[in-house]
This record gives sequence, structure tokens and C-alpha cells, in this order.
Amino acid sequence: MTNFIYDIYVTLPEIYLFLAICGLLVYGVLNGGSLHLGYPLLTRVIGLVSIQILILTSLLGLAIPYVNFFSWNFFLASSFSSVYLKRFLIFLSILWICFTLKYVKKEKINVFEYWILSLLTILAFSLLLQIFDLLGTYLIIELQSLSFYVLASFKRSSEFSTEAGLKYFVLGAFSSAFLLFGSSLIYGVTGATNFSDLNILFSGFLVENSIILFGIFLGLILLICALFFKLSAAPFHMWSPDVYEGSPTNTTAFFSLFPKIVIITLLVKIFVISFYDFINFGKNIFFSCSFFSLLFGTFGAFAQKKWKRFLAYSSINHIGFILIGFTSNDSFNIFSIFMYLFIYVITVVAIFSLILDLRIHNYHQDNQIRFIREILNLGSTNPLLTLSLTLILFSMAGIPPLSGFFAKVFIILAGVQNGVYSLIIFSIIMSSVACFYYIRIIQSIYFLKIDKWPIFTPITKINSFILGISCFLISFFFLDIELFSILLTRISITFL
Repeated sequence: MTNFIYDIYVTLPEIYLFLAICGLLVYGVLNGGSLHLGYPLLTRVIGLVSIQILILTSLLGLAIPYVNFFSWNFFLASSFSSVYLKRFLIFLSILWICFTLKYVKKEKINVFEYWILSLLTILAFSLLLQIFDLLGTYLIIELQSLSFYVLASFKRSSEFSTEAGLKYFVLGAFSSAFLLFGSSLIYGVTGATNFSDLNILFSGFLVENSIILFGIFLGLILLICALFFKLSAAPFHMWSPDVYEGSPTNTTAFFSLFPKIVIITLLVKIFVISFYDFINFGKNIFFSCSFFSLLFGTFGAFAQKKWKRFLAYSSINHIGFILIGFTSNDSFNIFSIFMYLFIYVITVVAIFSLILDLRIHNYHQDNQIRFIREILNLGSTNPLLTLSLTLILFSMAGIPPLSGFFAKVFIILAGVQNGVYSLIIFSIIMSSVACFYYIRIIQSIYFLKIDKWPIFTPITKINSFILGISCFLISFFFLDIELFSILLTRISITFL
């Protein structure tokens, strides 16, 4: 009985979030047909209540101690890293809802289930940061994926959104099958699914039976392939540009932010805790996928004329840099991975807070920008907004002294420490090539002249505030790098 009460205590934020989601669902169903409380008022109310729920969830999380402990019969594990990553995830979720509210209103997504599915996905992310079992990993990733399929196709009036959801569903089913098959192989060979049990089993693991080794290696390969698909790392990236383009823009921002944090944390957990002695085997896979991600992400972005497809290939390029940190599993590599991930998240929040709200006024309606050429001459009409976009693009390119430069420096130092010199040289070359298309956008904003000037609508106060804070962190990250280093070092050490 004591253990059960303790398990309830340490998972109280997730339990509260689940009960709140059920309450919101009942409230939406009961008031959906009301003449006074129906759509679109109901959608906005539930969106605002979702922010309140996430704030209360984060407050409940403050009571969880910073110690390593297991709960629910070793099914979940809590540590300093999981607690802080959960807080960061919830804070990011609140920001995402804030700069999404106006977009939902403008695009007339007057369906309250959108917020319910988003909260369910955030609940899955929170659990995935604590999961310590292969079976639980599969179940929670399926909960996340099913919500993603619906969110991608949520704009039912658009055939592009329907196509994105269907394509994501078909390809996602294959990745889920790989994840389940890989977990089954590892369980069939070892008889264990818990990460801690696998860690004990594989410590100094020596076996001469080739069938057992083949089963472990094949299961590990399938696990990596499934997680790389969720991460949109090459060569498992084929779904990413089409799904990013077809989904509503706020859903694209959701896909760009949250899965990267959770799946990378899960990869760190698997290769640092469970399969520590198999790092030399996994190193070759990470090396190859990093190479292809850098190659396809860099050259794929050249031919893109639409913002969301451009950002999809840009994210593949960034994933290639992050995977360099997985060529070893020491504390500095983990620190470099989370440093790059944190800076990447700030950059994505900044650029989507701008793209979601930047619209061109055409007679009686405002059209969302879709093509890169639509922001031509923005430097003449809105210099301050143009400066913000310039800082974001320079940071994505890795121009010093912006934060993107420091992120790439830490990853490159980790690669040099691991001795992957060929991959480091290739990444530097690809980063130099990638600077071309980032600078090309900046050149078109400032220097290309057009006959017809577009009229841009002003962005909202909340989006302006988020954009301003993000640009400040991008520009002056080096001032607070010592503070972030201490926090990220503590996070990386708790994985070891």
C-alpha cells in the first residue's frame, strides 16, 4: 500500500493532466451543440484552459524530488534530467499554445478536439521522458503517433492536410512495426525489457553463440530505425517534407519541437544505460545516418521554394549534427547533444512565432505566407521584424557570435574527441554550403527590388514577445552559457 501511494505521488502531474484532459473532453462534448457556448467560442476557451492546466501540471511537478528512483514496479524512472526536461517540455507547450491561438482563429480550426489531442500528446511526451521499459516505450510512442496522425490531417478542407495525415499514417505504421519487432527480438533473446535489467545483463557481455548476438544486433538495428523515423533522420526522412508541408502550420511547429526532445532523450537513455557496451556497434549506424542527414538536409533545402519544406530539410540537417554526439557515450557528448538541442528549440520557436503570424493583406482577406519569395522587400516595410529573421537565419547557419555557432562548436569538439575526423570535416563543409541558402534568403529580403510592395499585417503582442525573447537568447547566449553549462552538465551526468 505504501508503494502504491508513493507511485501515485511521483506521477501526480501526469495523473492530474490525464484527468484534466478527460474533464475537458466531457465539457466539450456537453457544450459543443450549445448556441451560446459552441464553436468557435468553445475552441478558444478550451485552448486557454489548456494553458491553465499545463501551468498547474508544472506546479505539481515542483514537489518531485531531484533523486534517482523508480516507480510503478520499475516501469518509470525519475531523475534530475527527467524532472528538468519535463518542466522544459511543459514550458515549451505553453509557448506553443500561446502563439497558436491566433492561427487557429484565423484558419477557422473551430474544433475543440484539437486541444484534447495536443494535451494527450504532451502527456505521452511527459511519460516517455520517464519510461524505463521497452514495452512501455512502444505503447507510449503509439499513443503519441496516433495523435500525430490526426493532428496532421486536422484541416479537413485541405487535400494537402489529408494527404499528409495518410502518408504519415502509412509510413508511421512501418516504423511502429520495426519498433515492436525489435523489442520482441531483444525480449526473446534476453528475457528482459526493463532498461535497468538490460544494463545489468549487457555489462561486460560476452557470448559465443552467434544466434544470440545476431538477435541482439538485429533487434537493436530495428529499434534505431524506428526511432530515427520519428526523428526524421536520413535515410528515414522521406515523410518529413511532405507531412510538414501538408499539415497546418501550428501542427508543423509541434512536429518540429517536441519529438526531437523526447526521441533524442530516449536514444541517450538506450545507448547510455541499456546498451552501453554496444556503443561501437551503434557508432557505425549513427555515423552513417549523420552523414546522410547532413548531405540530404543541406542539398535538399536548395531546391525548396516553400517555407515549411525548407524548414523540414533544415531540421534534417540539424539532426545530422546532433547525431555526431552519439559517436560516444561519455558525459561531454551528452552535454553537447543537449546544448545543441536546447539552442535548436529556441531557434525553431523564434522562426515559427514569426511564420505563424506573418500574413499578407490582399483586399478583404489575409493570406498566410507559404513561399519564401513572399517576404521579398520585408526589409523596407518592417525593418525590426527583418532584423529578427536575419538573426534567426544567421544562427541556423552557425554564424558567430550567435548561439547556433556555439551549438556547432560543442558538437564538433565532441566529434574531435571521439576521433571521427572525416565526419567532422564533412559536417564543416556541409555547414559552409548551407550558409549559402540562408544568406540567399537574407539577400532577397534586403536587396531584391519588386514592383508591387506587399502589405504585411502586424503580428500579435504575444508572438512579438516570444520572438523578442528568443532573438535575445539567440544573440546573447554566450552571456549565459556558464549557467546553461552547469544545468546541462548536471542533466548529462544523471544519465551515466
